[in-house]
This record gives sequence, C-alpha cells and structure tokens, in this order.
Amino acid sequence: MFVIFGAAGNVGRVSAAALRRAGREVRAVVRQAEQGDVLAEIGCEIAIADLLDPASVARAIEGAYAVQILCPVPHADADPATTMRRMIDVSAGALRANPPQRVLALSDYGAEHASGTGITTLFHTLETQLAPVASQLTFLRAAEHMHNWGRVLPIALARGVLPSLHHPLSKLYPTVAAQDVGLLAAELLLDDRPAKVSPRVVSIEGEARVSALDVARTLGALAHRQITAYEVPRGEWAAMLHGAGLGENHARLITDLYDAHNAGRIDVETEISERRFGATALADVFASILARVAATSTATATAR
Repeated sequence: MFVIFGAAGNVGRVSAAALRRAGREVRAVVRQAEQGDVLAEIGCEIAIADLLDPASVARAIEGAYAVQILCPVPHADADPATTMRRMIDVSAGALRANPPQRVLALSDYGAEHASGTGITTLFHTLETQLAPVASQLTFLRAAEHMHNWGRVLPIALARGVLPSLHHPLSKLYPTVAAQDVGLLAAELLLDDRPAKVSPRVVSIEGEARVSALDVARTLGALAHRQITAYEVPRGEWAAMLHGAGLGENHARLITDLYDAHNAGRIDVETEISERRFGATALADVFASILARVAATSTATATAR
C-alpha cells in the first residue's frame, strides 16, 4: 500500500494517479471526505486524517509499504509556523512508531539551512525530525512552484502590473510545475533499487530558470495584453501581504523567505543532491490557471 498525504493537492493528486496507473494500491489521505471523491473514482482507498491528530495519522499509515508525507503551511492560521511544527511532530512521531519500508517527504529548496529562510526553515525542521525514521528515506526538494503566481495573476490581469518580491526583476530563479513534482515523487517511490544513502536528497526544478520579467512576458503573451513586472519595494512587502489577508506571523515567514531568495540562499544543495528537471513550461501552467479563471468568471456571470 502506497499512502499519499495531501492527496487532494496539486502534487499529491498527481502522485496518486501515477501510482494507480502503475497498478499500485493507493490510500489517499485527505482532510475532508468530499476531497476524496475524485480519488476514489480512480481506485484509491480514502482515509481522512488531521495532521494535528496523532491517532488519525497513525491509522492512515497502518499497513503502508511507502508513505509520501506533506506538511503544508496552514494559511488561515494566526501562527502558521507553530502549527506546522506540531504537524511535523505528529507525522514524524507516527512514522517513527510504525516505519514503512519507504518514506518520501516533500520538501523545499534551501531546506538545508537551519534558520533565516522563513517558510523554508520549517522544511528544515521536517527533514530533521524525519531523519531518525527507520525507513528508506527520500527528501524531494522542489523549487518554488509556478502555480504560486496564481495568487497575483488576477491583479496583473486587472491592472497590467505584476507585483514581485523577487529582486531584481531580471534575476533568474528556479521554479517548477507541481505536476512534475508529483510525477517525480511517484517515480521515486516506485524505485525499488537498494538505496545508496538514506536520506536520499533529490532536487527538482524546471528546465529553464526564469525571472520576474519572464513571468510578466509569459502572462502578457497568453492574456494578449501588456503586463509589466513591478519590483515591490522591500519596505512595502508586509503591508502588501497584510492587505492580501495574511496575518503578521505568516507575512513574516514570507518576507524572510524572499529576503533569503534574493540573497541567493534558496537553491540546490549541489554537494549532496541528485538533480532532476521537470518538462512543464511556465506558459503551460499559466494557460491552465487562466482557463480556470475564465471558467470561474463565466460561471459567476451565468449565476447572476
């Protein structure tokens, strides 16, 4: 049994589908029952678990040959770092108590740093907590997800301006499509060759690094309008994030992350990491996001 936490998400859903295509039994772990409907249709067993509830996590991994673990940053939380650390404690505790043969943890570029990287520091905690688990362990470190730009695409489309925390706008940085992460995760879980080292560290990014200028050009070409990248001044970051609905603690995690990004600290740990490259282009991801935006707008207009 292959157990996929976060199976309703952009990465987990792809991993679960790939494992089912390979003929494997999959237990898709979701937080709410309705999230499992589509996964049940492709033959997944559905388990409902709360990463803050040790008993439900322990039940979810019972009988597992392999576990793909995701501890997401809780967005609607007054103190997301503390809550995510509790998720990590619960997940790692369950895996230490009942270790499957294989564990793959979804992690981040820059997770080797113990401090000073905002959100990414939490993935360092995840890796540290999982290290003692008596399983063949893989840390799959992904670059910034391309779909993260989806949060500001409506602003860019409405105003013709794409706000960016990446400084300078011309700086190339690694990014990757979530579906490529999900496919690679499934591939690594299916790799039954004896491990040369545990934990195994694998990094994935897209075939070409991009800049905020590239992002604006790509969006503009798809939207058939001029989109200009805007370097949000450092002193305005917190206010912008608060205006988007983030609390003070969450905003600080993001500002610390982009300070680290802009200092060049969020990258491949070249000395120990295997490197893989996803095939999905930024334009393909944006086209999918824009199609969903258009469909939502049409549905809203029809409902009126």
